[in-house]
Amino acid sequence: MPREYRLPSQRRTRLTRRGRLALLFAAIAAAAAAAVMVTLLPGEEAPETPRRLLIPEGWRAPQVYAAIDRELKLPPGSTKAAVATAALPLPAEAKGNPEGFLFPATYPVTSKTTPGELLTYMVRTANGKLATPAVANGGRTQGMTPYQTATLASIIEAEADTRAEMSKVARVVHNRLAKSMPLQMDSTLNYALNRSTVDVTLGDTRIDHPFNTYERQGLPPTPIDSPGLAAMAAAVAPPPGDWLFFVTVKPGDTRFSATYEEHKKHVAEFNRNRAAAGRAQAGPRAG
Repeated sequence: MPREYRLPSQRRTRLTRRGRLALLFAAIAAAAAAAVMVTLLPGEEAPETPRRLLIPEGWRAPQVYAAIDRELKLPPGSTKAAVATAALPLPAEAKGNPEGFLFPATYPVTSKTTPGELLTYMVRTANGKLATPAVANGGRTQGMTPYQTATLASIIEAEADTRAEMSKVARVVHNRLAKSMPLQMDSTLNYALNRSTVDVTLGDTRIDHPFNTYERQGLPPTPIDSPGLAAMAAAVAPPPGDWLFFVTVKPGDTRFSATYEEHKKHVAEFNRNRAAAGRAQAGPRAG
């Protein structure tokens, strides 16, 4: 009797380990090829490589504005004008003035970057540095607001020749504040007069200006430049010391004094060094 013909029963095909690996590699290769095809589609441009904008420690706001204008290829004054509409996340004490909060760092810039975006990035970076535990806790210990920390740090940034001197300069400022002495910082006079020099005259110290710390006690009304993190840290954690005066006698040699008599001797040495340097630059004169 003939047998009934039946279809073979269907079994689920199972891949070997080698087969599974082969399929996996094939899928990865296909995905990579598709990605390459996407990036190379006609009419599409490769992603723009950001440029770098360096803002050094100690720059004043006008210097930062000018650098942004140059980097973004904008007419002079564009970045300064953008401050009014950028809604910068500044402390209320700043009253909209970003001086001291344009944090010195290297920032990425592309053709699509706007002044407002860049300024906001800088201010947020400054706020973040002021909020680091060491700076924030130190500021509270000293009874200082973040804005006062930024202001004091900006003076330290301008006055100290090296990072190693920053903490001693901070101690001088704290000691003078504690004694209700005028800070008498040339850097604040230079800010008032929109200059940078070591040649301060008696007349300069008598100008009627909010930043004249020879005539007015306490910190100036705003920061005077963009301080870095090292200056911020020094501002809130000065070392013990009784110094009230300091002068850089020559590069790399800053003298700190507790008495005015000692300070006068160092100033006299500074003046002798300046005079000798001037004679050396002038050279021999025909007589």
